Amino acid sequence: MIDLASPLTIKNKFIIFGGGFSGEYFAKSIRKLGCTALTSSRSINDDPNSFIFNSEQNLLPEDSIFDGVTHILSCIPPGKNGKDPVLKSLKNKINSLPIQWVGYLSTTGVYGNTDGDWVSEKDQPKPFQERSQRRLNCEKEWINSNLPIQIFRLPGIYGPGRSTLEAIKNKKIKVIHKNNQVFSRIHVADIANAIIYLIQNKNKLDFHQIINIADDEPCAQIEVIKYAYQLLGLKMPKKILFEEAKTDLSPIAQSFWLENRRVSNKLLCKKLGYKLIYKNYQVGLNNCLTNFK
Repeated sequence: MIDLASPLTIKNKFIIFGGGFSGEYFAKSIRKLGCTALTSSRSINDDPNSFIFNSEQNLLPEDSIFDGVTHILSCIPPGKNGKDPVLKSLKNKINSLPIQWVGYLSTTGVYGNTDGDWVSEKDQPKPFQERSQRRLNCEKEWINSNLPIQIFRLPGIYGPGRSTLEAIKNKKIKVIHKNNQVFSRIHVADIANAIIYLIQNKNKLDFHQIINIADDEPCAQIEVIKYAYQLLGLKMPKKILFEEAKTDLSPIAQSFWLENRRVSNKLLCKKLGYKLIYKNYQVGLNNCLTNFK
């Protein structure tokens, strides 16, 4: 049974497992609403809002971390064994708490390759990559955890400090083109704001356990690269065809190009009423440029 929480207030406390790019952005966003947000770290640091969690070394949070917690968001990827690190170490602890809501950040990679066709939450997952199969395994673990879980499937994530602009500046860009290949993406601000929107309105909206968070316009990667060069006032190098470039790519980079799909956001934006802040890569990269150094 899903606990229908009231809108977020200063009484709410979030624990965020995984203080990476998306986790930290979400934490900062939720704190602006007056909520408490603690993020996990694999090692000790000076951040007063950070706590230790390293499942591989069995370093678990102190019990006091969980005092008063109302919401949990997990951004931690699967372990090497394909199991979810949070549930492996803390499932019983979390189940003993009066949690109102739990979220898990997954990947649209679980849909596999559709040769450019649209995928939605109604489509059966068909993971093509081993890492996507591990993600799907973790999704199933969370669904079977008896927790009030929502799973968010995410495509390529970008935002200020982590975008094509930085890749160009740091000379880590390869201008590769593959005919009829498209990718979906999402600005990190829309991940945070979509999740907050769903939590704040959960007693008004139909509950969906799995939700895609993607922008409106899947497109070829080279379109994004070309626009980023324009924003920086630089000339884009000559494009390289994927078939020519693939021998110089790492196995991970090659796998990036083996799947081709468009991710639908109709459930989130049409049915549930979330309004994207950055509906496509142009407005998203313009935002990144304002923070570009």
